Amino acid sequence: MNSLKTNSRRNFVKKSGLLLSAAMLPISSFSMESKSKFKMGLQLFTIRDAMAEDPIDTLKKVRALGYEDSELFGYDGENGTYYGMKAKEFKNVIDDLDFTVTSGHYDFSSYFMKPFEELQGYLEQCIEGSHLIGAKYITWPWLAPEYRNMDGFKRLSEKLNKMGEIVNKGGLGFAYHNHDFEFTDHHGENGYDTILYDTDPELVKLQMDMYWVEHSSKKSPKQLIADNPGRYVMWHVKDMDKVTRDYTEMGNGSIDYVDMLSNIEKDALQYYYIEQGGNYAVNSMKSIADSAAYFKENLQKYL
Repeated sequence: MNSLKTNSRRNFVKKSGLLLSAAMLPISSFSMESKSKFKMGLQLFTIRDAMAEDPIDTLKKVRALGYEDSELFGYDGENGTYYGMKAKEFKNVIDDLDFTVTSGHYDFSSYFMKPFEELQGYLEQCIEGSHLIGAKYITWPWLAPEYRNMDGFKRLSEKLNKMGEIVNKGGLGFAYHNHDFEFTDHHGENGYDTILYDTDPELVKLQMDMYWVEHSSKKSPKQLIADNPGRYVMWHVKDMDKVTRDYTEMGNGSIDYVDMLSNIEKDALQYYYIEQGGNYAVNSMKSIADSAAYFKENLQKYL
């Protein structure tokens, strides 16, 4: 592509994004971005419908709402594409918007019972893609139901250690993301304790989903972080419906994030991402707008 046209496109995208930001955000939002220690992040799975329809326009709107950082999902390792775009093209898009991607969720569970060489091959594709887009972490996000037993968790821990070593040697961080099933009791044992105790803290960091910890763990987020210093480098911040215990917009739910975030240990924290997996009051884009507004007004001062 002609370099003059490329620069013109980038300038147009950047200017249009900033104009849109100015139109949608209060003046205080800009000063909030500069005062906060951490960038306000979004897990893009929250708006997977909008990302599938028009990822570039969606990211412009995300940026305009005040989100500065993100965690992505979905990666075509064979073709090296994110949301249908080659990694370098995707990096140009986020750079134009002054937006970052610091972590990614990848489909490692599909390789769970395959030879480790196949998992390693995909992992190396993920490492390459992460470097191209400037992401700092690769995260194992989910485990298929058929493997959620104690043998499966022990096998998972072995894989996590091997993967963490490979990722670390590749110059990136590696983490595991929890849901609810890790806290299920298996005759006095549970999968989360196995992951905590059987993985190397230097190789395998943890991404805490605060909603699922509040939903299913006997320990609070504050307790888990205090008991495992240095491990929780990323958080997923999402709220819980007061009646159904499903996901909901920030500020509409039962989790007292003012109390939690004002008292919790943050020394290991590097990134956090607001998330809502579903149960939108109107639609996903309205939900992230409402969550951003509440977060900036009530919670961002703690981060």
